[in-house]
Amino acid sequence: MARIVRINANRPIKIEPSDKPVWICACGLSQKFPLCDGHHKQCDAEQDGTVYTYDDQGNNPKPTAG
Repeated sequence: MARIVRINANRPIKIEPSDKPVWICACGLSQKFPLCDGHHKQCDAEQDGTVYTYDDQGNNPKPTAG
């Protein structure tokens, strides 16, 4: 079943265990979820108040009716 999930975060969340930092995806676009893979960079062009949809690979953002 497909569903639209609204996520407002556009940067990963940094957690710091004792040995090295780990970046957790907060944008929902990562192909390595829950780890960040850099797909959040596509969120930089998004405008506040606009809803976007992405393809199955987390690419090709398109504004949609919200």
